Amino acid sequence: MMSDDDYFNELEALQRRHWPAGTPTELVYPLGEITLGEMLRLRAQQTPTKPAVIFYGHTLTYAELDAQTDRMAALLHAHGVRPGDRVAVMLGNCPQFHLAFHGILKLGAVHVPVNPLFKQDELVYELNDSGATTLLVLDALADMALAVQARTSVQRVFVTHLAELIPAEPTLPVPDSIRTPKQVPAGTTDLLPALAACTAPTPPLATDLDATAALNYTGGTTGLPKGCVHTQRDMVYTAASAATVSRGNSPDDVTLNYMAMFWIAGENAGVIYPVFNGGTLVLLARWDALAAMMAIERYRVTRAGFVVDNAVEILDHPRAGEFDLRSLKGTRVSSFVKKLNPDYRARWRALTGTTMVEAAWGMTETHTSDTFTIGLQHDDLDLKGQPVFVGLPVPGTRIKVCDWTTGAPLPLGTEGEIVVRTPSLMKGYWQQPAASAEAIRDGWFRTGDIGVFDTMGLLHFLGRRKEMLKVRGMSVFPTEIEALLGQHPAVLGSGVVGVADAQAGELPVAFVLARPGAGLTADTLTAWCREHMAGYKVPLVRIVDALPMTATGKVKKHELLPLLEADQDQRP
Repeated sequence: MMSDDDYFNELEALQRRHWPAGTPTELVYPLGEITLGEMLRLRAQQTPTKPAVIFYGHTLTYAELDAQTDRMAALLHAHGVRPGDRVAVMLGNCPQFHLAFHGILKLGAVHVPVNPLFKQDELVYELNDSGATTLLVLDALADMALAVQARTSVQRVFVTHLAELIPAEPTLPVPDSIRTPKQVPAGTTDLLPALAACTAPTPPLATDLDATAALNYTGGTTGLPKGCVHTQRDMVYTAASAATVSRGNSPDDVTLNYMAMFWIAGENAGVIYPVFNGGTLVLLARWDALAAMMAIERYRVTRAGFVVDNAVEILDHPRAGEFDLRSLKGTRVSSFVKKLNPDYRARWRALTGTTMVEAAWGMTETHTSDTFTIGLQHDDLDLKGQPVFVGLPVPGTRIKVCDWTTGAPLPLGTEGEIVVRTPSLMKGYWQQPAASAEAIRDGWFRTGDIGVFDTMGLLHFLGRRKEMLKVRGMSVFPTEIEALLGQHPAVLGSGVVGVADAQAGELPVAFVLARPGAGLTADTLTAWCREHMAGYKVPLVRIVDALPMTATGKVKKHELLPLLEADQDQRP
């Protein structure tokens, strides 16, 4: 059996040999390894009038962002929130998200991002699991939140309107879907007027890098989502590693973000990185190809991240040639439905002058961004190195490929489980010590992902043993759908598997065993699913007479696949 020392001596020698020229191997913290609140304060002192966030023409300078997040911390404190208390934030992309995030962290409370696509049961679960006592929610979702509040630990509800800060004459096209009348239901507090009126003293700035700062929820293989406990040290390490391997992130950068900031990748790109780097963020409420092109030209955007599908939408847009997109210095993409290929890369380079680079590999438990591919594009090395080339570990992170049973490191070229040790590793699953102990052993996180190192010491991701599906770019876990289906009184059991789909990438299919005599049909259960789970999770339902089971009572999912293949012609 190979020891870890022998394994890494060989592997890291190869990785040093193929390390991209010009990419630092040591992390850089421009303002020191301090909390984001301290960074924001320094940015406000150094560049007070510099735009921190631009939202369709509404601008928050660094001085304003610092002052308003101080006031946010004071408002929360005045309403009884204390360090360590969980504050749930159910918002889409808007400046209020920044106010909430930084205000919560400045107070020393815990940020709990909640997916605004959730339905009642999903919301209740996450609020109760986190023990959140405060909820900040979009006004359009406030009635749903109030309807379930009595079933949760939430004591106070703040509301805000997604388009509330958009100026009368916006600089970019505003989605019609967010131009709705504002509503402030009884029993809630309107956030922005409350902030403006707040005269409470600002509480002391929280400076403990190792205190719990966020619960980022992820799906899993044993039921409903688990909260990953992350600290500010995790956040600033992730930012430092991303800035280091990006070779050029600086306060002069202008970054475009449309990724949802309630997901950890969007939280990094849209909230954490801009303050860490001291640049300007141009924020979109949601994806719009025309608005993105106009934003790049108007604000001279230097860095942007896209889903490949969205980048291709720009390439194919009839007006693409009307805009100057050559301010871009870096473009990172994530492959979900459409995959990055040499043709897309060549077309993007011709349009923008920059090289489209895969964003690489990571997960919520490790705060994402554990590897990088920047600098490995010569002769399309990364694209020829399929399946799923994810490159090199970022500085400070170690990755090995191990035997699934023994945990021993495997020779290069051998497939096994990707196991990670990183400074940004979660401190555990929230209030789940058994699951934490199973996942983290001697400081190494067992990802459940399948990978292999090639002869250059570069990592390839081969699949997720955890069965995670990607539906229109969103993570869907079959076990979570099964757990939700189990709440229906007429469902005795289910097994969920994925099927490839040209439009969505993958679709979940649920084989459901119904209670005899209940009269459950695929249509009625589908309607129930639409009421009880986010739309992208709703499975194609197949009612079956029996489920193939193991002796220990588990569904034999591999035996569902033949049923699925035979059922293809019945798919809607």
